[in-house]
Order: sequence, then C-alpha cells, then structure tokens
Amino acid sequence: MTHVRKSGTEQAWAALGGDPALLAHIGTSGPDGLLPARLPAMELARSAVAVCSLAAAELAARRTARPVPQVLVDTGAVATAFTSERHLRIDGRAPTNFAPLSRFWRTADGWVRTHANYPHHRARLLATLGLPADTSDDTAVDAVAASFAGRRGPEIEQTVYAAGGLAVVARTPEEWAADQRGATVAGTPLVARDRIDSAPVRRTAALAGEPLLPAAGLRVLDLTRVIAGPVATRTLALLGADVLRIDAPQLPESQDAHSDTGFGKRSVDLDLGSRSGTAAFDELLAGADVVVIGYRPGAVERLGLTPESLAARRPGLVIGRLSAWGHGPWAQRRGFDSLVQVATGIASVEAAAGPENPPGAMPAQALDHGTGYLLAAAVLRALTEQHDDGGSRLVTLSLARTAAWLLDELPARQEPETGAGGSYDPEKWLTETDSPLGRLRHALPPVAFHGSPADWSRPPGPLGSDATGWLTA
Repeated sequence: MTHVRKSGTEQAWAALGGDPALLAHIGTSGPDGLLPARLPAMELARSAVAVCSLAAAELAARRTARPVPQVLVDTGAVATAFTSERHLRIDGRAPTNFAPLSRFWRTADGWVRTHANYPHHRARLLATLGLPADTSDDTAVDAVAASFAGRRGPEIEQTVYAAGGLAVVARTPEEWAADQRGATVAGTPLVARDRIDSAPVRRTAALAGEPLLPAAGLRVLDLTRVIAGPVATRTLALLGADVLRIDAPQLPESQDAHSDTGFGKRSVDLDLGSRSGTAAFDELLAGADVVVIGYRPGAVERLGLTPESLAARRPGLVIGRLSAWGHGPWAQRRGFDSLVQVATGIASVEAAAGPENPPGAMPAQALDHGTGYLLAAAVLRALTEQHDDGGSRLVTLSLARTAAWLLDELPARQEPETGAGGSYDPEKWLTETDSPLGRLRHALPPVAFHGSPADWSRPPGPLGSDATGWLTA
C-alpha cells in the first residue's frame, strides 16, 4: 500500500497543535508554478502562510465569539511576499541584499559559502587572511578566492568561525543527515511548544469593528534581526499588535532590511547590558503580552532573557524563540538563511548540473520567510491556548529545522517546477506607500482571512527613532 504524505499545511497545523477540523476553513487561489525549484519551495511557502492565516482566524474567533472566518491563500501574494526584499524600492532605489564577500568560493575539496553583509563579519573574515577591514571589495574578493582555493572546506569553516566570521561547507543532504549536527536538529519538533507555568488566563477585550484585528490590544517586544524574526513580528503588527522593536545601539543593522520588515512597528535602541537599558526593558516587559527573541541561545542567557526568567517576571507571557541552527553542536553559532541552505544540503540539491558549477539556491530565502510565518502562527496559537487555559507559553523554531521539513517531510519534487514561475507579474501584489524614509514600493501581506486587514497601519521609519514605551496606557 502506497503511503501518501500529508500536505505541508496539514503537517504544519499538526505541529502547531491545531484542531485538524479547522483546516476545512482554508481556501487557495492564484497562479501555479511559482517559486520554481527542485525542492518543494512553494509548498513550504503556501503552507506556512496558510497556517499563519488560520491561526490568526482562530484567535479572532475566540475574541469575537463567532465562527472561525474563512482563510484566503493567494499563491501570487505568497510568492511575492517570500521575495519581498527583492521587490522593495525606496524612492525608486533597490536595496543591496548581499555584499560582495557573501558568496560561494571554490576550495581544494569543494565549496564553502561566506556571509559578510555586516561590517564586523566582513572584518573578521578578512582578519583570517591578515587583511585590514578597509581592504577594497575587489582586492578582498581576489584575496579570499586565492586563499580558499588551496585550502580544505572544513578547515576554512573552523578558522573563520573561530575568528567570529561566518563560513559554511557545502554539504549534501546525506552528509548533513549523517552528521550529529543534522541528526540532532532533525530529531526535534518543527515547532516546539511548551507550557512554562500555571499562570492564570489573561483575558483580552472583545474585538469590534473592521478590519478584524485578532492581535489588537496586544503588546509585543521584538528582539529579532535580519528576516525570519522580523517577518513574524511584522505579521503580528499587521494583525493589530503594538510591536516595539528593540535593537542594541552597539550592533550594526541594515536600514534597508528594516524598510522591508519594519511595517506596522515602532523601533528603539536600548542597550540591555546597561543598567538604564535593563530598567527600561523591565518597565516594557511589565506591560507586554508577547516577547519574540531571535538572538542565539548563549547571547540570550548572558542578557538574562531566558524564557523562565521572563515568565517569572511577567506570568502569562507568550515567548517566541528563534535561532539559525536549533539544538545540537551548532546551537550557539550565528547563522543566516543562505548558510543554512548550504550546510543542510539544500544548495546541493538546487545546483545546476555539472561538477564545476557552484551549489545553487532556492528562488527565495524560504527558510527565513517560512520560519517567520510559522513563528507568527505559533505565537498566535499560543495566545489562543493562553486565552483558553492560561499558562506562560514558549514556542521554539529554527531555520535548520525548517530546512529538515523541506528536505525530508514535505511532499517531494524531483524536477524544477514549471509554469508561471519565471514570468508571473508581481505588480498585483505590490503597492506604494509614503513613509519617513521616502516613497516605498513593497509587497502586500499574504496573511488573509475574511475581514482581515489588507495592509499595515503604518510604514517603517528610521531604526531607533521612536519613543521607548507602549502606545496606550
């Protein structure tokens, strides 16, 4: 008897602990063949957005005492949102998404990929070659290429990481699965869900008016960076939450990235390692409903922001936690979507035929975006469970575990998907908005259900430019 795998949406909803009967509320429309790849990138994208939309609809039903509204998944909106950083324009200018030293390099035994978008990561990579941080891009590219060509990948990976930089050997899925790093991550849930304590139910006001905002009145502390975490909190902001992003002033961050993922949010700089920063954070935490953390586990513990300590200070809190590598030997390592694709074998699967061709990439940073929507869904479901049964709640996800879902659990593809993928016109799912940063062209939100908002209530502004505090008393 042939075993038929459940759809990605069924798998994800089960991982979130959702009632399977609610899946009947999901409807799908839009063009076929988007995000073409050998791996089921579109299945991942569509599933993550579908369960996020359903989790939002479920929470809306709780807060209105009405039936769960119908969920509407538009594949064009999903594909456009999963490539939102590529569609962004700021007064007509396209942002820079990858720096010259963020790329594949030939080694003596294969390939490695480096990530050097941030100045400090670039400087640490160059330091391993004895080059100063102000080395020109052209000189740096030539020097790295020459050095890496005569060295083995594992030695490069170890040396660069030891210096605080980012480099990953390109592995096959089989090599990653046989490695303790991959095996440990694969043995964890796609979405880990934990109840921390027996805090009482925290009732929220009934919803009224249009659009239907299931997160209205909820306060979210956003301690995330880059794409996955900010996508999750951008989604919570769409759904009505007061989202306050907190950045450390000593860490560089990309304004262009925030121009894409900062919709609906406010942003402040706060040094959580200082006495004044800690006091300000404690005051914010006292009024928060959700904390979303995208820092590595070791960094979180140094700041005293473990889930247990947060829940003890604010019983009934929902905590979302995100990392690149999940559990295991690399748990405390830095990582990005492009590096996780390379380490786990995704890039190997997506490579063009031929031994001299470098590893490939999916048509979107699907691990980042997919994990972001799954994280938002997990937070929304945890809010529903808190509404029903109380307790402080913790949900934990990682890019590496999402990669395992893509590689091993979703209904598989053997050949690149064909259809509208390379030719569809995304204009239907793009809009323009005036902002403090200029005129923004951006992707519309893909999360939708009957009565949901069509766009965010506010555009992004300059990082760190808002007042430290909640919008309402």
